[in-house]
Amino acid sequence: MIELILNKIKIDETRNEQIIVLREKEGVRYLPVVIGIAEVNAIKLKLSGVKPPRPLTHDLVMNVVEGLGAKLERIIIDKLQQNTFFAKLYIKKNGGEEIVIDARPSDSVALALRAQAPIFAAEEVMGEASVTEV
Repeated sequence: MIELILNKIKIDETRNEQIIVLREKEGVRYLPVVIGIAEVNAIKLKLSGVKPPRPLTHDLVMNVVEGLGAKLERIIIDKLQQNTFFAKLYIKKNGGEEIVIDARPSDSVALALRAQAPIFAAEEVMGEASVTEV
């Protein structure tokens, strides 16, 4: 597994796409991932420190996880299939049991930022989709 950090958010107005760019923590490769506008807004809200008066979806999910005595340990972008990325949430329950939940990478990153959890990608994904310039 390769640890990643959020490097930047790009808006491509000509293609009407929002892209999060994840960078290897200990390397030079970047992983660009196209995401939806709602997810980019959720990520931007967290990065800007803006706290909405009521919990939005990603905040609500984190409240539920924490309310159940669990913790988001990490996320892994583990597969690329037909130009679609797949990710998993690794949640540790209060008793120590780990559960794995399928999720979109965009939601996973938004949750990881809220939980201050590390972001990883499988080497196969990095080998197939990473770039060295963005």
